[in-house]
Amino acid sequence: MKHFLTTTDYTQQELMKIIKAALTMKKSGCKKTLQGKILSMFFFNPSLRTRLSFIVAMDKLGGLAVDLSSGSGNFPFEFEENVIMDQGTIEHIKEAIPVVSRMSDAIAVRASDLVTTSSESVKVPHWNKVKKDTVIRGFTKYAKVPVINMESNVYHPCQGLGDAMTIMEKLGNPKGKKYVLTWAYHPKALPMATVNSQLMSACDLGMEVTVAYPEGWDLDEEIINSAKARAKQAGGSLQFSNSQTDAFKDAQIVCAKSWGAMKYYGAWDQEKKIREKLKHWIIDKTKMNLTNNAYFMHCLPVRRNVEVTDEVLDSPFSIVIDQAENRMWIQMAILDYLIRSS
Repeated sequence: MKHFLTTTDYTQQELMKIIKAALTMKKSGCKKTLQGKILSMFFFNPSLRTRLSFIVAMDKLGGLAVDLSSGSGNFPFEFEENVIMDQGTIEHIKEAIPVVSRMSDAIAVRASDLVTTSSESVKVPHWNKVKKDTVIRGFTKYAKVPVINMESNVYHPCQGLGDAMTIMEKLGNPKGKKYVLTWAYHPKALPMATVNSQLMSACDLGMEVTVAYPEGWDLDEEIINSAKARAKQAGGSLQFSNSQTDAFKDAQIVCAKSWGAMKYYGAWDQEKKIREKLKHWIIDKTKMNLTNNAYFMHCLPVRRNVEVTDEVLDSPFSIVIDQAENRMWIQMAILDYLIRSS
């Protein structure tokens, strides 16, 4: 039995097999390979595209997706071991998840401590504690069926692999082509999970990857080292820049994503003072003109004229809607792969 927590748990050959299966489904249609199968979904954070795409994906494959989102009727879960449960939590995952496993063929979980809709009001501990991903790791510890990561603190593999599918759809063989993953201004500190998975996927495709961000917004060193190793294995490269204008030159893909600075986890008021000076980190036509007619990507939701201008987002080179649709197709391939092989 295999989980889908991060693409780094898979070989590049395995990932390519999943991507090609998704491309085939999109082009030629799909069979009801998961007839009678059940996916139980737990959302501890808001979701639009992820929730809808998993529901539709299971339906297209003949199965059923059940939404057991936090606060929608189920009990508050306890994740800590050896705890005296005399406070707010009512059910321990030691009992809850085995029960869910008995009635499901797969479990999908979204749990990010840095909630995207109200990040500044949420108390988030130091990054080294956040990156342990206590919630989703707790699910995998007690689950008897495959667990799918719908976004954790560290990774968003469905987004990353869906982006890889979109890149292949637009560029054909992306190996050796330039991909820029750029930080963009946002009024709130956002999670790092999506950018980590987008980075991994571009490296797995063998692209010439450049990550652009302001000083102080470095990515996690362990993740960088893993990405470098996978880029080398795929015949690509990975470099970094603190200048958008330098990074954008000759790019064929520009992907924008904001994230919070690691050193300010638990101290967002301090980060905000610096962040407010970075509003010029916006993707506009002038910067896109530096590229090699690059496609523009964003995971959505996007703040217009904050992260990217209307002119770029509404241009023929914007592929954000294709990118969002492909989440459904790639998740169909992931579900088919995991459930049928477990």
